[in-house]
Amino acid sequence: MNTSHTNATQSAPSVTISTPTGNKWQVPSGIFINNAFHASATGKTFDSINPATGEKLCTLALGGSADVESAVSAARAAYNTVWGKRSTPTQRSRLLLAFADLIDKHLDELAELESMDNGKPVWMASSFDVPDSAGCLRYYGGLADKIEGKTIEQTEGEKIAYTRIEPLGICGQIIPWNYPIQMAAWKLGPALAAGNCVILKPAEQTPLTALKLAQLSVEAGFPPGVISVVNGYGAEVGEAISRHMDIQKVAFTGSTLTGKRIMKAAAESNMKKVTLELGGKSPVVVFESADIEQAVRWVCLGILFNQGQDCTAGSRLFVQDKIYDEFMQQLVAAFKAHKVGDPFHELTFQGPQVSQQQRDKILDMIESGKRQGAKVEVGGQAWKSPDAKFSKGFFVEPTIFSGCRKGMRIVDEEIFGPVLAVAKFSTEEEAIRLANETEYGLGAGVFSENASQIQRMVSAIDAGTVWVNNYVALSNSVPFGGMKASGFGRELGVDAIKAYCDVKAIHWNYGEKLDWPLPKL
Repeated sequence: MNTSHTNATQSAPSVTISTPTGNKWQVPSGIFINNAFHASATGKTFDSINPATGEKLCTLALGGSADVESAVSAARAAYNTVWGKRSTPTQRSRLLLAFADLIDKHLDELAELESMDNGKPVWMASSFDVPDSAGCLRYYGGLADKIEGKTIEQTEGEKIAYTRIEPLGICGQIIPWNYPIQMAAWKLGPALAAGNCVILKPAEQTPLTALKLAQLSVEAGFPPGVISVVNGYGAEVGEAISRHMDIQKVAFTGSTLTGKRIMKAAAESNMKKVTLELGGKSPVVVFESADIEQAVRWVCLGILFNQGQDCTAGSRLFVQDKIYDEFMQQLVAAFKAHKVGDPFHELTFQGPQVSQQQRDKILDMIESGKRQGAKVEVGGQAWKSPDAKFSKGFFVEPTIFSGCRKGMRIVDEEIFGPVLAVAKFSTEEEAIRLANETEYGLGAGVFSENASQIQRMVSAIDAGTVWVNNYVALSNSVPFGGMKASGFGRELGVDAIKAYCDVKAIHWNYGEKLDWPLPKL
């Protein structure tokens, strides 16, 4: 049995999370400001629910606008004294690398907390989410001392111009519930590397790993005020962050509807910078030249990974008519072999959806598909566990609809669940038209062995990321983001750190003398 300990000051009690492995993990329950955990300003609390059982997992402090105000004050004090321009890139690099090492050290704890809070299989969290989070912070730790301005030649012997790359100041970061620890790392890494202070709002459904990261940040050595974590609802905490006059940027990952609200609030306040990574309805196109067996497996991964709760989920599948029957036969068989159930079982690939609300939304979308004439090839309802322990869990059967067309909700709207809408096509031109018939533009997949065709498709599809003969593969060094209603700005890679910096231009005259009054030219 393992027990975690804290180095951060606490005026709010810790909660104990007992997991099926026998571990009892201690997690702070408070609002994290100035390297300490506090009760919220109002004293209010909220419950976190275990989606596998539908039962209460723990009770945590519920933050509000007053807590955001306190976090901003702490951040401003830190930025003006020990962080921002008063810190060095080497210092920030060292802290981020130490932070990454601590995540690796607490791998089992973080993975189990993520699974208990979010519902994803624990092996998936320990194999992907947590190691990738450490890798992301390590990447930006390596990049912190490589943020460079440039010199621009002007008049020889008289003038020079150069640029300085400077931090923005205080950044609000609002993260989603589908990849809680990973999205926290994606946001924290570039912001901290550039010298910004951060106020992080985790999703109210999945706050535990963000609180644990806050605790580890103290152990890593980050000064008080540099990182704050304020639990709470979007309508109050998210709104307060988006409208605060002393926050210079807000970064948000979530729905397009909420992204529009944040953008409006940012514009109506102090015109703060905004990065938005929003919804998707990603197309996957399979041509007759594709390796069918491999394409089937990647398609399954693209829609079933993380319970289908992925902005880039390949939820619209287009299969060329000549291979359609063979492809569908293999695809349905693969879905039937898919393991749903206990997130702590080593063979489980799909756990519960994150909440009852999300499960019910998915089931409503499935029913709409039936009403609008799509054919259920497999699945089509809530998944019932043979184990009574999970009878109140938020599970959904992996579902395939065929005969899908534009105008159906399952084709047009983001479902955010394990539901795949399939249609056939004949020509490359038709495939391009079908792929782009969406307001979104986050991701897309193309399966083909024809190199010329691949190049044409990559160019023609409107998406921020196009995967060729694979799907959902990401790298901390490669930018990620959307087009159209899927948002703007980029996460990951060098591009992400640029979004947390201002470019200041300096024009330096060291030779030209000015006459006055000015002579006629």
